[in-house]
Amino acid sequence: MEGFLADCPGRLTVELLADKWSVVVLAGLSRGPVRHGDLIDLIGGGISRKVLTQTLRRLQSHGLVTRRAHAEAPPRVEYALTPLGVTLVEPIHVLTTWARTHGEAVLDAAAE
Repeated sequence: MEGFLADCPGRLTVELLADKWSVVVLAGLSRGPVRHGDLIDLIGGGISRKVLTQTLRRLQSHGLVTRRAHAEAPPRVEYALTPLGVTLVEPIHVLTTWARTHGEAVLDAAAE
């Protein structure tokens, strides 16, 4: 098996997705374009506006999320997955299903 070098795409992707909120935000955007405040509600709280903004900017800088500002008053900004971001929806779903199935076993093993 090939090692994970510092600039390995696989390692960089895992680091991006390992962030506390990245997968949650991507899953929230999987339903379609959404406004910043609505995304907080969709996620179910627990994330500050500042952290959500930082997470969205990071995902945007990696080509997974777009930000669209509508030219209207009051200003309206929506975030959506890019085509590249959409390719992560199924793997995130699979990982979430795995976590629901095996999460207890992982926690039990960690407690031993």
